[in-house]
Amino acid sequence: MEHFYTLQGEGMYAGNAAYFIRLGGCDVGCVWCDVKESWDADTHPKMTAEEIVNHALQNQGRIAVITGGEPAMHDLTELCIALKSAGFRTHIETSGAHPLSGSLDWVTLSPKKFKAPIPQSIAKADELKIVVFNKSDFDWAEEYAAKVPATTKLYLQPEWSKRDVITPLIIDYIKKNPRWQLSLQTHKYINIP
Repeated sequence: MEHFYTLQGEGMYAGNAAYFIRLGGCDVGCVWCDVKESWDADTHPKMTAEEIVNHALQNQGRIAVITGGEPAMHDLTELCIALKSAGFRTHIETSGAHPLSGSLDWVTLSPKKFKAPIPQSIAKADELKIVVFNKSDFDWAEEYAAKVPATTKLYLQPEWSKRDVITPLIIDYIKKNPRWQLSLQTHKYINIP
């Protein structure tokens, strides 16, 4: 769908320079998705892995974030090989609803209620990012925290349109449950892609 160089806005690598590769296609369909135009893969241009890497190499950062849509709908083997051969770390942001492919250095699992993640994706999560839309999402977050590996970093992130109401709730929750951390969409606050 698009590719661009920016700063990672969320989670463990927030603030790091990263080349984002947003793949078209999504069958999860979150009602609060902020990139609904990514859902239909056929409306976006096709590029080879080599073309994507050549664009990425025009920038200094060596983290490549594969996102979507739902990037795990695609076979990422060739893209990951090309990125790693060019010296990139490969990160993915996924709902976990599909099997992961390719050599991935960092897996951000952001499960959605609309289509549950599969056990294989849960087991590979380096980072669990739960988007909090309402109070019931805290229980849902704990459900997934119990399923991911013990080394997985745990993040709670307010849904952007409800951030003024939800952020104070997350802060209170983290104070009582300090194994969680706050993730903010810093890219939206500083108005970068």
